[in-house]
Amino acid sequence: MINYMKYLKLIRYQNLLLLALMQLIFRFGFLELIKIPLSLFYWQYTLLILATVLIAAGGYVINDIFDQETDDENKPEKVIIGKSISESMAYNIYAGLTITGVACGFILSNSIEHPNFAVIFILIATLLYFYASTLKQIPLLGNTVVAALLAFSVIIIGIFDIFPNTFDINRPQMAVAFSILFDYAKFAFIINLVREIIKDIEDIEGDKSQSMNTLPIAIGVEKTSKIAFVILLIPTLYLMYYSNTYLLENNLIIAIIYMLAVVIAPMIFCLFKIWNAKQKSDYSAISTVLKWIIFFGILSIAVVTLNILHHG
Repeated sequence: MINYMKYLKLIRYQNLLLLALMQLIFRFGFLELIKIPLSLFYWQYTLLILATVLIAAGGYVINDIFDQETDDENKPEKVIIGKSISESMAYNIYAGLTITGVACGFILSNSIEHPNFAVIFILIATLLYFYASTLKQIPLLGNTVVAALLAFSVIIIGIFDIFPNTFDINRPQMAVAFSILFDYAKFAFIINLVREIIKDIEDIEGDKSQSMNTLPIAIGVEKTSKIAFVILLIPTLYLMYYSNTYLLENNLIIAIIYMLAVVIAPMIFCLFKIWNAKQKSDYSAISTVLKWIIFFGILSIAVVTLNILHHG
């Protein structure tokens, strides 16, 4: 019997489920609730999610292929390629996922009469390959690229679901919706950038053994931790300000409680944890919390929207 779990682990299925769920939240927890004229039918939005998830899955696989030696050092218990799956099989899985994802993007782009949009999916797949093979070894640049790709998974919703139905008559309304998506994309970018930096600190020993040049190797763990702290402090302070000046002034009690409990409080926890982290396990815990901050931060768009619609 085929052990499908090894394939699921290879493509990071939990992260992919979260990615798909986040895109569903934006559609059904925001765009449909504010009743703007959307471009995509449900089957087309499904294609958008599939294209995003499959290309991301291919990115995980190619990253693991290039990271076999460092993963043997950093997380030997999670290594699959070379143990459960051969390298040639991994390349086949990568090719299959990426080609299928790009094909979904091609079909989607043609279905909305914007075939040139298919280039977006090709560029993302190409960037993921170069990230795994080259860019991740350049201090901070690799972290920035992977964080930007997550942010783009939010922006791409606006490109396909808002832009094609934007005309002079509804441009202000559509611009507001797109700007809100862009704000959430910036949030996802910053938090994921911090998470990628923290993961580099966590993996520093294995990266050193393979002569990689990540940020903590280049400037040291202490300075890198301080950089991560400052970057995370900025959105934390902004969200506290936003909750006080917008949510509180508009008496959106449910949204305030939600933001404080599952977004701002965990961010403050991570700030304290980053400042005092010493062990690899500390950085691993921070990375996990940051992943959930991204998810619950994205989910806040539905909480805030529903609170506004049903307020008073």
